[in-house]
Amino acid sequence: MTIGSMENVEVFTSEGKGRGLKATKEFWAADVIFAERAYSAVVFDSLVNFVCHTCFKRQEKLHRCGQCKFAHYCDRTCQKDAWLNHKNECSAIKRYGKVPNENIRLAARIMWRVEREGTGLTEGCLVSVDDLQNHVEHFGEEEQKELRVDVDMFLQYWPPQSQQFSMQYISHIFGVINCNGFTLSDQRGLQAVGVGIFPNLGLVNHDCWPNCTVIFNNGKIELRALGKISEGEELTVSYIDFLNVSEERKRQLKKQYYFDCTCEHCQKRLKDDLFLGVKEDPKPSQEVVKEMIQFSKDTLEKIDKARSEGLYHEVVKLCRECLEKQEPVFADTNLYTLRMLSVVSEVLSYLQAFEEAAHYARRMVDGYMKLYHPNNAQLGMAVMRAGLTNWHAGNIEVGHGMICKAYAILLVTHGPSHPITKDLEAMRVQTEMELRMFRQNEFMYHKMREAALNNQPMQVMAEPSNEPAPALFHKKQ
Repeated sequence: MTIGSMENVEVFTSEGKGRGLKATKEFWAADVIFAERAYSAVVFDSLVNFVCHTCFKRQEKLHRCGQCKFAHYCDRTCQKDAWLNHKNECSAIKRYGKVPNENIRLAARIMWRVEREGTGLTEGCLVSVDDLQNHVEHFGEEEQKELRVDVDMFLQYWPPQSQQFSMQYISHIFGVINCNGFTLSDQRGLQAVGVGIFPNLGLVNHDCWPNCTVIFNNGKIELRALGKISEGEELTVSYIDFLNVSEERKRQLKKQYYFDCTCEHCQKRLKDDLFLGVKEDPKPSQEVVKEMIQFSKDTLEKIDKARSEGLYHEVVKLCRECLEKQEPVFADTNLYTLRMLSVVSEVLSYLQAFEEAAHYARRMVDGYMKLYHPNNAQLGMAVMRAGLTNWHAGNIEVGHGMICKAYAILLVTHGPSHPITKDLEAMRVQTEMELRMFRQNEFMYHKMREAALNNQPMQVMAEPSNEPAPALFHKKQ
Protein backbone atom coordinates (compact mmCIF):
# COMPACT_ATOMS: atom_id res chain seq x y z
CA MET A 1 0.00 0.00 0.00
CA THR A 2 1.44 3.37 -0.94
CA ILE A 3 1.47 6.20 1.55
CA GLY A 4 -1.07 8.83 0.59
CA SER A 5 0.28 12.05 -0.87
CA MET A 6 -1.09 15.57 -0.79
CA GLU A 7 -2.38 15.04 -4.37
CA ASN A 8 -5.24 13.06 -2.82
CA VAL A 9 -6.73 16.16 -1.20
CA GLU A 10 -7.51 19.77 -1.96
CA VAL A 11 -8.33 22.81 0.16
CA PHE A 12 -11.83 24.24 -0.26
CA THR A 13 -14.23 26.51 1.61
CA SER A 14 -16.47 24.34 3.77
CA GLU A 15 -19.91 25.83 4.42
CA GLY A 16 -20.06 27.39 7.88
CA LYS A 17 -16.64 25.99 8.83
CA GLY A 18 -14.11 28.05 6.86
CA ARG A 19 -11.42 26.05 5.12
CA GLY A 20 -11.52 22.29 4.89
CA LEU A 21 -10.03 19.41 2.92
CA LYS A 22 -11.87 17.27 0.39
CA ALA A 23 -10.90 14.07 -1.39
CA THR A 24 -9.79 14.33 -5.02
CA LYS A 25 -10.44 10.62 -5.61
CA GLU A 26 -12.39 7.74 -4.10
CA PHE A 27 -11.13 6.03 -0.93
CA TRP A 28 -12.03 2.84 0.90
CA ALA A 29 -11.71 1.79 4.55
CA ALA A 30 -8.05 1.58 5.71
CA ASP A 31 -6.68 3.70 2.82
CA VAL A 32 -4.03 6.21 3.90
CA ILE A 33 -5.17 9.54 2.44
CA PHE A 34 -1.97 11.31 3.43
CA ALA A 35 0.92 11.00 5.86
CA GLU A 36 2.61 14.04 7.37
CA ARG A 37 5.66 14.67 9.49
CA ALA A 38 5.40 17.32 12.21
CA TYR A 39 6.29 20.89 11.25
CA SER A 40 7.62 21.06 14.83
CA ALA A 41 7.12 18.81 17.86
CA VAL A 42 8.31 18.41 21.46
CA VAL A 43 8.22 15.77 24.18
CA PHE A 44 6.05 16.54 27.24
CA ASP A 45 7.92 18.02 30.22
CA SER A 46 7.14 14.98 32.39
CA LEU A 47 8.69 12.52 29.90
CA VAL A 48 11.79 14.33 28.57
CA ASN A 49 14.14 11.68 30.07
CA PHE A 50 12.16 8.64 28.89
CA VAL A 51 11.14 9.40 25.31
CA CYS A 52 13.34 9.99 22.25
CA HIS A 53 13.13 13.66 21.18
CA THR A 54 13.30 12.64 17.50
CA CYS A 55 11.08 9.57 16.97
CA PHE A 56 9.03 9.80 20.22
CA LYS A 57 9.60 6.14 21.12
CA ARG A 58 9.81 5.21 24.78
CA GLN A 59 13.17 3.56 25.49
CA GLU A 60 14.88 2.12 28.56
CA LYS A 61 18.26 3.70 27.82
CA LEU A 62 18.55 6.98 25.97
CA HIS A 63 21.62 8.99 24.91
CA ARG A 64 21.72 12.51 26.31
CA CYS A 65 22.88 15.57 24.38
CA GLY A 66 26.36 16.25 25.80
CA GLN A 67 26.00 20.02 25.52
CA CYS A 68 22.59 21.00 26.96
CA LYS A 69 22.12 17.73 28.94
CA PHE A 70 18.39 18.07 28.16
CA ALA A 71 17.58 16.34 24.86
CA HIS A 72 17.49 12.52 24.83
CA TYR A 73 17.77 10.19 21.83
CA CYS A 74 17.51 6.47 20.99
CA ASP A 75 20.91 6.44 19.30
CA ARG A 76 23.34 8.45 17.18
CA THR A 77 21.00 8.28 14.15
CA CYS A 78 18.14 9.95 16.02
CA GLN A 79 20.58 12.49 17.46
CA LYS A 80 21.92 13.33 14.00
CA ASP A 81 18.40 13.63 12.54
CA ALA A 82 17.48 16.02 15.35
CA TRP A 83 20.41 18.39 15.05
CA LEU A 84 18.81 20.83 12.57
CA ASN A 85 15.88 21.33 14.97
CA HIS A 86 17.88 21.04 18.18
CA LYS A 87 20.86 23.26 17.32
CA ASN A 88 19.22 26.58 18.27
CA GLU A 89 17.38 25.02 21.21
CA CYS A 90 20.64 23.58 22.55
CA SER A 91 22.43 26.94 22.71
CA ALA A 92 19.27 28.75 23.95
CA ILE A 93 18.93 26.33 26.90
CA LYS A 94 22.60 26.80 27.81
CA ARG A 95 22.27 30.60 27.61
CA TYR A 96 18.95 30.66 29.54
CA GLY A 97 20.33 28.34 32.23
CA LYS A 98 17.17 26.22 32.48
CA VAL A 99 14.65 24.39 30.32
CA PRO A 100 11.36 26.21 29.61
CA ASN A 101 8.03 24.35 29.54
CA GLU A 102 6.80 22.36 26.51
CA ASN A 103 4.62 25.23 25.26
CA ILE A 104 7.55 27.67 25.11
CA ARG A 105 9.83 24.99 23.60
CA LEU A 106 7.32 24.22 20.84
CA ALA A 107 6.73 27.91 20.03
CA ALA A 108 10.50 28.47 19.81
CA ARG A 109 11.01 25.44 17.55
CA ILE A 110 8.28 26.71 15.22
CA MET A 111 9.86 30.16 15.07
CA TRP A 112 13.36 28.83 14.45
CA ARG A 113 11.92 26.92 11.51
CA VAL A 114 10.17 30.08 10.25
CA GLU A 115 13.52 31.90 10.62
CA ARG A 116 15.24 29.20 8.50
CA GLU A 117 12.60 28.73 5.81
CA GLY A 118 10.51 31.90 5.82
CA THR A 119 6.76 32.16 6.39
CA GLY A 120 5.61 30.84 3.01
CA LEU A 121 4.49 27.33 2.20
CA THR A 122 7.06 24.67 2.96
CA GLU A 123 7.41 21.53 0.87
CA GLY A 124 4.41 19.21 1.15
CA CYS A 125 2.34 21.76 3.12
CA LEU A 126 -0.99 23.03 1.82
CA VAL A 127 -1.06 25.83 4.38
CA SER A 128 1.60 27.90 6.13
CA VAL A 129 1.89 28.23 9.91
CA ASP A 130 0.98 31.91 9.48
CA ASP A 131 -2.39 30.94 8.01
CA LEU A 132 -3.43 28.45 10.70
CA GLN A 133 -6.27 29.52 13.02
CA ASN A 134 -5.18 30.99 16.36
CA HIS A 135 -8.54 32.00 17.96
CA VAL A 136 -6.68 34.47 20.24
CA GLU A 137 -9.62 36.86 19.92
CA HIS A 138 -11.87 34.19 21.51
CA PHE A 139 -9.65 33.65 24.55
CA GLY A 140 -11.31 34.17 27.92
CA GLU A 141 -9.73 36.15 30.74
CA GLU A 142 -7.88 33.14 32.15
CA GLU A 143 -6.50 32.14 28.75
CA GLN A 144 -5.40 35.74 28.04
CA LYS A 145 -3.51 35.72 31.35
CA GLU A 146 -1.79 32.41 30.52
CA LEU A 147 -0.90 33.76 27.08
CA ARG A 148 0.78 36.83 28.60
CA VAL A 149 2.81 34.60 30.94
CA ASP A 150 3.86 32.39 28.01
CA VAL A 151 4.86 35.39 25.87
CA ASP A 152 6.93 36.87 28.75
CA MET A 153 8.72 33.56 29.34
CA PHE A 154 9.28 33.12 25.62
CA LEU A 155 10.94 36.55 25.36
CA GLN A 156 13.35 35.66 28.17
CA TYR A 157 14.23 32.34 26.48
CA TRP A 158 14.45 33.61 22.88
CA PRO A 159 18.09 34.42 21.99
CA PRO A 160 18.92 38.04 21.08
CA GLN A 161 20.90 36.91 18.01
CA SER A 162 17.85 35.07 16.52
CA GLN A 163 15.32 36.83 14.30
CA GLN A 164 13.05 39.03 16.43
CA PHE A 165 9.28 38.63 16.01
CA SER A 166 6.45 40.99 16.96
CA MET A 167 4.36 40.37 20.09
CA GLN A 168 1.38 39.84 17.80
CA TYR A 169 3.18 37.10 15.86
CA ILE A 170 4.40 35.37 19.04
CA SER A 171 0.79 35.43 20.37
CA HIS A 172 -0.39 33.99 17.03
CA ILE A 173 2.01 31.04 17.37
CA PHE A 174 0.83 30.31 20.94
CA GLY A 175 -2.77 30.49 19.70
CA VAL A 176 -1.94 28.04 16.88
CA ILE A 177 -0.42 25.62 19.42
CA ASN A 178 -3.49 26.00 21.64
CA CYS A 179 -6.01 24.98 18.99
CA ASN A 180 -3.98 22.95 16.48
CA GLY A 181 -1.68 20.93 18.75
CA PHE A 182 -1.82 17.22 17.97
CA THR A 183 -1.04 14.60 20.63
CA LEU A 184 1.88 12.32 19.81
CA SER A 185 1.78 8.87 21.34
CA ASP A 186 4.48 6.30 22.08
CA GLN A 187 5.21 3.49 19.62
CA ARG A 188 2.33 1.31 20.90
CA GLY A 189 -0.13 4.19 20.89
CA LEU A 190 -1.01 3.74 24.55
CA GLN A 191 0.55 6.80 26.13
CA ALA A 192 0.55 10.45 25.13
CA VAL A 193 4.21 11.54 25.02
CA GLY A 194 4.34 14.88 23.21
CA VAL A 195 2.67 17.53 21.10
CA GLY A 196 3.26 18.62 17.52
CA ILE A 197 1.97 20.96 14.83
CA PHE A 198 0.88 19.33 11.55
CA PRO A 199 -0.33 22.11 9.20
CA ASN A 200 -2.20 19.86 6.74
CA LEU A 201 -4.00 18.03 9.53
CA GLY A 202 -4.97 21.46 10.91
CA LEU A 203 -7.17 21.92 7.81
CA VAL A 204 -9.29 18.82 8.52
CA ASN A 205 -12.59 19.82 10.13
CA HIS A 206 -14.39 18.08 12.97
CA ASP A 207 -17.41 15.77 12.80
CA CYS A 208 -18.62 13.70 15.75
CA TRP A 209 -19.16 10.78 13.32
CA PRO A 210 -16.17 11.35 11.01
CA ASN A 211 -15.12 9.55 7.82
CA CYS A 212 -11.40 9.55 8.77
CA THR A 213 -9.19 8.85 11.74
CA VAL A 214 -5.67 9.99 12.59
CA ILE A 215 -2.93 7.81 13.98
CA PHE A 216 0.66 8.59 14.96
CA ASN A 217 2.80 5.87 13.44
CA ASN A 218 6.56 5.66 13.17
CA GLY A 219 7.27 9.37 13.50
CA LYS A 220 4.45 10.70 11.33
CA ILE A 221 0.69 11.04 11.40
CA GLU A 222 -1.51 9.15 8.95
CA LEU A 223 -4.99 10.29 7.94
CA ARG A 224 -6.86 7.04 7.29
CA ALA A 225 -10.30 6.46 5.73
CA LEU A 226 -12.85 4.70 7.99
CA GLY A 227 -15.10 3.64 5.11
CA LYS A 228 -15.92 4.56 1.53
CA ILE A 229 -15.24 8.25 0.77
CA SER A 230 -16.41 9.62 -2.59
CA GLU A 231 -14.43 11.98 -4.77
CA GLY A 232 -15.23 15.57 -3.72
CA GLU A 233 -16.44 14.56 -0.23
CA GLU A 234 -15.17 16.59 2.74
CA LEU A 235 -12.67 14.76 4.98
CA THR A 236 -13.44 14.92 8.70
CA VAL A 237 -11.97 13.66 11.98
CA SER A 238 -13.36 13.80 15.50
CA TYR A 239 -11.50 16.17 17.83
CA ILE A 240 -13.01 14.52 20.93
CA ASP A 241 -14.22 11.10 22.05
CA PHE A 242 -17.73 10.38 20.74
CA LEU A 243 -18.89 8.72 23.97
CA ASN A 244 -21.01 11.56 25.34
CA VAL A 245 -24.43 13.13 24.83
CA SER A 246 -24.56 15.73 22.04
CA GLU A 247 -25.01 18.68 24.44
CA GLU A 248 -21.87 17.73 26.37
CA ARG A 249 -19.84 17.18 23.19
CA LYS A 250 -20.97 20.59 21.88
CA ARG A 251 -20.03 22.26 25.17
CA GLN A 252 -16.57 20.63 25.10
CA LEU A 253 -15.94 21.65 21.46
CA LYS A 254 -17.05 25.22 22.09
CA LYS A 255 -14.84 25.51 25.17
CA GLN A 256 -11.74 23.93 23.61
CA TYR A 257 -12.01 24.80 19.91
CA TYR A 258 -14.36 27.84 19.87
CA PHE A 259 -16.95 26.56 17.39
CA ASP A 260 -20.54 25.31 17.51
CA CYS A 261 -20.75 21.75 16.23
CA THR A 262 -23.41 21.42 13.54
CA CYS A 263 -22.73 17.79 12.57
CA GLU A 264 -25.72 15.53 11.95
CA HIS A 265 -25.19 13.59 15.19
CA CYS A 266 -25.34 16.80 17.25
CA GLN A 267 -28.21 18.41 15.32
CA LYS A 268 -30.42 15.31 15.43
CA ARG A 269 -29.10 14.21 18.85
CA LEU A 270 -28.46 10.78 17.39
CA LYS A 271 -27.72 8.09 19.97
CA ASP A 272 -28.53 10.45 22.89
CA ASP A 273 -31.43 8.14 23.75
CA LEU A 274 -28.93 5.26 24.06
CA PHE A 275 -26.40 7.30 26.06
CA LEU A 276 -29.18 8.15 28.54
CA GLY A 277 -30.92 4.78 28.20
CA VAL A 278 -33.05 3.50 31.09
CA LYS A 279 -34.74 0.16 31.73
CA GLU A 280 -38.02 -0.34 29.85
CA ASP A 281 -39.81 -2.77 32.10
CA PRO A 282 -40.58 -1.46 34.67
CA LYS A 283 -39.63 2.04 33.57
CA PRO A 284 -38.11 4.08 36.43
CA SER A 285 -39.56 7.51 37.24
CA GLN A 286 -37.70 10.66 36.13
CA GLU A 287 -36.98 11.39 39.78
CA VAL A 288 -35.30 8.00 40.28
CA VAL A 289 -33.24 8.49 37.08
CA LYS A 290 -32.13 11.95 38.22
CA GLU A 291 -31.07 10.62 41.63
CA MET A 292 -29.18 7.74 39.98
CA ILE A 293 -27.27 10.12 37.66
CA GLN A 294 -26.23 12.23 40.66
CA PHE A 295 -25.20 9.14 42.63
CA SER A 296 -23.12 7.93 39.65
CA LYS A 297 -21.39 11.31 39.29
CA ASP A 298 -20.56 11.39 43.01
CA THR A 299 -19.22 7.83 42.84
CA LEU A 300 -17.02 8.68 39.83
CA GLU A 301 -15.46 11.51 41.85
CA LYS A 302 -14.73 9.12 44.74
CA ILE A 303 -13.27 6.61 42.25
CA ASP A 304 -10.93 9.24 40.78
CA LYS A 305 -9.68 10.08 44.28
CA ALA A 306 -9.18 6.42 45.24
CA ARG A 307 -7.38 5.70 41.93
CA SER A 308 -5.03 8.64 42.36
CA GLU A 309 -4.11 7.26 45.79
CA GLY A 310 -3.60 3.75 44.41
CA LEU A 311 -6.46 2.31 46.51
CA TYR A 312 -7.57 -0.17 43.85
CA HIS A 313 -9.63 -2.46 46.12
CA GLU A 314 -11.61 0.62 47.19
CA VAL A 315 -12.17 1.47 43.50
CA VAL A 316 -13.57 -2.02 42.85
CA LYS A 317 -15.85 -1.78 45.90
CA LEU A 318 -17.23 1.60 44.76
CA CYS A 319 -17.80 0.32 41.21
CA ARG A 320 -19.58 -2.86 42.36
CA GLU A 321 -21.90 -0.88 44.65
CA CYS A 322 -22.68 1.64 41.96
CA LEU A 323 -23.34 -1.00 39.27
CA GLU A 324 -25.68 -2.83 41.64
CA LYS A 325 -27.67 0.37 42.25
CA GLN A 326 -27.68 1.23 38.51
CA GLU A 327 -28.88 -2.24 37.49
CA PRO A 328 -32.68 -1.69 37.90
CA VAL A 329 -32.52 1.88 36.50
CA PHE A 330 -30.07 2.17 33.58
CA ALA A 331 -29.97 0.35 30.25
CA ASP A 332 -26.73 -1.37 29.16
CA THR A 333 -25.78 1.53 26.85
CA ASN A 334 -26.14 4.19 29.55
CA LEU A 335 -23.02 6.34 29.77
CA TYR A 336 -22.73 6.07 33.54
CA THR A 337 -22.98 2.27 33.49
CA LEU A 338 -20.37 2.08 30.74
CA ARG A 339 -17.97 4.33 32.65
CA MET A 340 -18.25 2.08 35.70
CA LEU A 341 -17.76 -1.06 33.60
CA SER A 342 -14.67 0.43 31.94
CA VAL A 343 -13.02 1.33 35.26
CA VAL A 344 -13.89 -1.86 37.11
CA SER A 345 -12.79 -4.20 34.30
CA GLU A 346 -9.46 -2.37 33.94
CA VAL A 347 -8.73 -2.32 37.69
CA LEU A 348 -9.79 -5.95 38.26
CA SER A 349 -7.52 -7.03 35.37
CA TYR A 350 -4.65 -5.21 37.03
CA LEU A 351 -5.47 -6.98 40.31
CA GLN A 352 -5.52 -10.23 38.29
CA ALA A 353 -9.13 -11.00 39.22
CA PHE A 354 -9.62 -11.97 35.59
CA GLU A 355 -12.92 -13.86 35.78
CA GLU A 356 -14.84 -10.98 37.30
CA ALA A 357 -13.01 -8.49 35.06
CA ALA A 358 -13.94 -10.55 31.97
CA HIS A 359 -17.65 -10.48 32.88
CA TYR A 360 -17.63 -6.66 33.18
CA ALA A 361 -15.47 -6.25 30.05
CA ARG A 362 -17.97 -8.25 27.96
CA ARG A 363 -20.83 -6.06 29.16
CA MET A 364 -18.82 -2.93 28.36
CA VAL A 365 -18.00 -4.10 24.82
CA ASP A 366 -21.67 -4.99 24.16
CA GLY A 367 -22.61 -1.42 25.06
CA TYR A 368 -19.76 0.14 23.05
CA MET A 369 -20.71 -1.84 19.92
CA LYS A 370 -24.13 -0.15 19.91
CA LEU A 371 -22.66 3.34 20.28
CA TYR A 372 -19.37 3.72 18.46
CA HIS A 373 -18.73 3.82 14.71
CA PRO A 374 -17.80 0.22 13.78
CA ASN A 375 -14.29 1.37 12.78
CA ASN A 376 -13.53 3.57 15.78
CA ALA A 377 -9.97 3.35 17.17
CA GLN A 378 -11.14 3.64 20.80
CA LEU A 379 -13.64 0.84 20.21
CA GLY A 380 -10.84 -1.32 18.75
CA MET A 381 -8.59 -0.71 21.76
CA ALA A 382 -11.43 -1.45 24.22
CA VAL A 383 -12.31 -4.71 22.43
CA MET A 384 -8.63 -5.68 22.43
CA ARG A 385 -8.35 -5.12 26.20
CA ALA A 386 -11.57 -7.07 26.79
CA GLY A 387 -10.29 -9.92 24.60
CA LEU A 388 -7.03 -10.06 26.52
CA THR A 389 -8.91 -10.05 29.84
CA ASN A 390 -11.12 -12.94 28.68
CA TRP A 391 -8.05 -14.84 27.50
CA HIS A 392 -6.49 -14.39 30.95
CA ALA A 393 -9.74 -15.64 32.52
CA GLY A 394 -9.54 -18.82 30.42
CA ASN A 395 -12.54 -17.90 28.24
CA ILE A 396 -10.66 -18.89 25.10
CA GLU A 397 -13.61 -18.76 22.67
CA VAL A 398 -14.80 -15.32 23.77
CA GLY A 399 -11.23 -14.04 24.07
CA HIS A 400 -10.26 -15.20 20.58
CA GLY A 401 -13.47 -13.77 19.06
CA MET A 402 -12.80 -10.36 20.61
CA ILE A 403 -9.14 -10.35 19.60
CA CYS A 404 -10.20 -11.08 15.98
CA LYS A 405 -12.79 -8.32 16.11
CA ALA A 406 -10.25 -5.84 17.54
CA TYR A 407 -7.70 -6.86 14.89
CA ALA A 408 -10.21 -6.14 12.09
CA ILE A 409 -10.87 -2.65 13.51
CA LEU A 410 -7.18 -1.82 14.07
CA LEU A 411 -6.27 -2.89 10.54
CA VAL A 412 -8.47 0.02 9.41
CA THR A 413 -7.60 2.59 12.10
CA HIS A 414 -3.90 1.82 12.68
CA GLY A 415 -2.85 -0.22 9.64
CA PRO A 416 -0.88 -3.49 9.52
CA SER A 417 2.53 -1.92 10.22
CA HIS A 418 1.60 -0.23 13.52
CA PRO A 419 3.26 -1.94 16.54
CA ILE A 420 -0.06 -2.46 18.35
CA THR A 421 -1.58 -4.15 15.27
CA LYS A 422 1.47 -6.42 15.04
CA ASP A 423 1.09 -7.32 18.74
CA LEU A 424 -2.57 -8.06 18.14
CA GLU A 425 -1.77 -10.26 15.13
CA ALA A 426 0.58 -12.32 17.32
CA MET A 427 -2.18 -12.68 19.94
CA ARG A 428 -4.69 -13.68 17.24
CA VAL A 429 -2.39 -16.43 15.94
CA GLN A 430 -1.72 -17.71 19.46
CA THR A 431 -5.38 -17.72 20.57
CA GLU A 432 -6.40 -19.44 17.31
CA MET A 433 -3.90 -22.22 18.00
CA GLU A 434 -5.14 -22.49 21.60
CA LEU A 435 -8.76 -22.59 20.46
CA ARG A 436 -8.02 -25.49 18.08
CA MET A 437 -6.34 -27.38 20.90
CA PHE A 438 -9.21 -26.55 23.29
CA ARG A 439 -11.74 -28.03 20.84
CA GLN A 440 -9.63 -31.16 20.24
CA ASN A 441 -8.61 -31.93 23.82
CA GLU A 442 -9.70 -29.74 26.73
CA PHE A 443 -7.48 -31.52 29.25
CA MET A 444 -4.34 -31.02 27.12
CA TYR A 445 -5.33 -27.42 26.51
CA HIS A 446 -5.48 -26.61 30.23
CA LYS A 447 -2.09 -28.28 30.76
CA MET A 448 -0.53 -26.25 27.94
CA ARG A 449 -2.20 -23.10 29.18
CA GLU A 450 -0.70 -23.55 32.65
CA ALA A 451 2.76 -23.85 31.12
CA ALA A 452 2.13 -20.85 28.84
CA LEU A 453 0.99 -18.70 31.76
CA ASN A 454 4.14 -19.58 33.67
CA ASN A 455 6.14 -18.16 30.73
CA GLN A 456 3.91 -15.06 30.54
CA PRO A 457 3.60 -14.98 26.72
CA MET A 458 1.06 -12.19 26.86
CA GLN A 459 1.57 -9.11 28.94
CA VAL A 460 -0.24 -8.83 32.25
CA MET A 461 -2.20 -5.61 32.37
CA ALA A 462 -0.29 -2.45 33.12
CA GLU A 463 -1.13 -0.55 36.26
CA PRO A 464 -4.32 1.45 35.67
CA SER A 465 -3.51 5.08 35.12
CA ASN A 466 -5.66 8.04 35.94
CA GLU A 467 -4.94 9.43 32.50
CA PRO A 468 -7.43 8.72 29.73
CA ALA A 469 -6.21 7.21 26.47
CA PRO A 470 -4.35 9.77 24.38
CA ALA A 471 -6.85 12.23 22.91
CA LEU A 472 -6.43 13.12 19.27
CA PHE A 473 -5.82 16.81 19.69
CA HIS A 474 -3.70 18.18 22.47
CA LYS A 475 -5.10 20.95 24.65
CA LYS A 476 -2.80 22.85 26.96
CA GLN A 477 -3.73 21.87 30.51
